[in-house]
Amino acid sequence: AQKITQTQPAMFMQEKEAVTLDCTYDTSDQNYGLFWYKQPSSGEMIFLIHQESYDKQNATEGRYSLNFQKARKSINLIISASQVGDSAMYFCAMRGDTVTGTARGVEHKL
Repeated sequence: AQKITQTQPAMFMQEKEAVTLDCTYDTSDQNYGLFWYKQPSSGEMIFLIHQESYDKQNATEGRYSLNFQKARKSINLIISASQVGDSAMYFCAMRGDTVTGTARGVEHKL
């Protein structure tokens, strides 16, 4: 069975601060992908970054980076130098061999 969880409450940050959003998961799959999306107030889901379970290094994409700890089954999103445009709901998602799951999301406001 697969499970993905985000338990952080809404976060309020200052511009230019770094923020870390937490996500934990559970899966019995050997190969899987983990993804982060954001959903601004306009409603569209925007893909940010992803990590494959077999990758040796943490993924980085512009101001977004991941702290992937396979043994702890956690995949944290780090946003450096927060901007007003970062205000959104953030969703962690997983693609496994057998199922895809998405958590309820965490709100991040500036």
